Amino acid sequence: MASLQTLSKSFPGWVFFCCCCCLPLLLTSSLPLKGISTAHHACTLRKINFQQHYIRNRTYTLAKTASASDKDTDNRLIGQQLFVNIRENNRCYLMKRVVEFVVKDVLLTEVRNQYPYVEEVAQFLASLTSELSSCKFSGRKEHIEKNLEQLKNKMEQLGENGKTKAIGELDLLYDYMENACTDAPKKGGNKKKN
Repeated sequence: MASLQTLSKSFPGWVFFCCCCCLPLLLTSSLPLKGISTAHHACTLRKINFQQHYIRNRTYTLAKTASASDKDTDNRLIGQQLFVNIRENNRCYLMKRVVEFVVKDVLLTEVRNQYPYVEEVAQFLASLTSELSSCKFSGRKEHIEKNLEQLKNKMEQLGENGKTKAIGELDLLYDYMENACTDAPKKGGNKKKN
């Protein structure tokens, strides 16, 4: 205690105290430094987004309704093929892009009047991509763009049934998004029977 009182009475003592004690603490703090990427944190969703039973039920019901109309059991739009050559730290960014595509080019088209809950599910998915607005890829983007293009081409090849299939796989999209973008323990459920 006496040494602190002595330090407090002298300005050089405070300078010494700050340089020896405070500066090392500041330098080792967990605050992000300027110029260091925080993209990983921007590519994370809160687990609570996926614990809303109401919207999960709406999404799964919509998918089930559409998949009943889908006669093509040989093709899959949403699956592990999306992640071919994609590093794990880029999977959430890829899923964000897939969800943006599905919302804009599938759910917000003429099909919105054909199935129940389309508006609610589209709003929910759009809110997730909005939360991920700062999520960027790291490294090279070619594989992400290639896999996304393959998804779009496959849907286009399926013609009218492409949108039906995409809606019928919204439950998979929901699960893949959850697994790729949350830090919580992953579910083993990314499988769907034909």
